[in-house]
Amino acid sequence: MNSIRSLRLLLVANPGEVHVGAHFYAAAQSLNIPVRLVDSSMALSTNRWVNGFCYHFRGHRPFHLHRFSRQVRAEAERFHPTVLLATGMAAIEAKDLSAIRAMGVKTCNFLTDDPFNPVHASRWFTKALPEYDVIFNPRRANMNELRAAGCSESSYLPFAYAPEIHFPEKLANQAECATFDSEVFFAGAADRDRIGYMAMLIREGIRLGLYGSFWNRYSPTRSAARGVADAFTLRKAAAGAKVALCLVRRSNRDGHCMRTFELPAMRTCMVVEDTEEHREIFGPDGECVTYFQSPEELLAAVRRLLADDEARTRLADACHKRICGGRNTYRDRLVQMLRYLKEDHPALTETDALKAL
Repeated sequence: MNSIRSLRLLLVANPGEVHVGAHFYAAAQSLNIPVRLVDSSMALSTNRWVNGFCYHFRGHRPFHLHRFSRQVRAEAERFHPTVLLATGMAAIEAKDLSAIRAMGVKTCNFLTDDPFNPVHASRWFTKALPEYDVIFNPRRANMNELRAAGCSESSYLPFAYAPEIHFPEKLANQAECATFDSEVFFAGAADRDRIGYMAMLIREGIRLGLYGSFWNRYSPTRSAARGVADAFTLRKAAAGAKVALCLVRRSNRDGHCMRTFELPAMRTCMVVEDTEEHREIFGPDGECVTYFQSPEELLAAVRRLLADDEARTRLADACHKRICGGRNTYRDRLVQMLRYLKEDHPALTETDALKAL
């Protein structure tokens, strides 16, 4: 009977500190699982203009797709993994995934984005989807499309948080208080459907801090744009804000997002877009978070919380306890994925995983 120490994990992902790949890599190390990471960003050109051309005129095809895919296959031949875990639109072609499966490797993908979203959709990735033994999917809305694309197994698995970088932070001095002060903060890209919410809050006089790409491109939100946030900045922004806003990515058909778990881990008071998955995660309105379904409801919720210090503290504490008191780290998610594959690793249970520490 195999044990957790017989596992060997080949991870194909972005190792940047705020990316899921880095979190899974740290999780594998914490479980003493031999792990090798292949940096998925190496499939891109170092020239952003070349990447832009490939995105717009070559069907979202990474510039080094063929070369990178062969590198992943070669790494599997050298490392002899038992499991390959790719994250999102990892540049591995169907023929190389098939060859890796022929080595006896279980191939899995934690599908961070919706591959049927026109922003991401590509023929090469759709062709590769059936070569994954299991798709672990943090959204339910596209399950039927995954089956239609030939995926034999898909399993809903939510995002999570990484305790090594998502934790409550304190502002060290007056300079930091001034830098990170806001009434409401949001971290995420300036998707078109989000701009209206932010513009409305700014018009209503809410002191807003926007962290992420492209907010400075739009005149209604430019005044609140504070640049892209690394993990340190995200924690400080959360500490300096009275309310944190959690929006899903509608173009991805998300029911929740990465911030769904990261913000509670940083003990923020959250106003959350009302979805079935968010209700499942946080419970009824007012228990851990406040929900909204329209700009008017968002504004009313924000104003109500800004005027009630006690309510903000209660919600932040309840939300932190609910998420951090459950099994919601990326280590937990990795164990869940490996347990799903227990036909190859029958001794792997959560108890075994903890014993391996």
